[in-house]
Amino acid sequence: MAMSSALKREPAGEDRLDAVFHALAHRTRRALLARLRQGPAKVTDLAEPFDMSLPTVSKHIKVLERAALVRRAVDGRIHRCTLAAEPLADVEQWLEHYREFWRGTLEALARYAEAQGGEATPPGPEEPT
Repeated sequence: MAMSSALKREPAGEDRLDAVFHALAHRTRRALLARLRQGPAKVTDLAEPFDMSLPTVSKHIKVLERAALVRRAVDGRIHRCTLAAEPLADVEQWLEHYREFWRGTLEALARYAEAQGGEATPPGPEEPT
């Protein structure tokens, strides 16, 4: 089986992160990844649940390949796709930088709500604290 040439152009660093976020931005591609979590599948099987043409689904798969989230093996006319979740680790690492910010923000909101006894609403942008 031959591997798709899309893997040879795998992006690196920030470009790779951009490619992963772009790939995840469309619900069809997220659904394809969810299906591939169950195991490898032929492109025709992946396309079956969608109300779109096989070439359209194939274009979505190519976006996932460019982001290195999917590997495609070709055996004659059969194209079999496999999930390659490694690039999601880059996303997790990027999100980790913001986890502490959100944790602190939510803790501050909880403290404010407790101090207000749950009766008042937090001040809006036009109301000084």
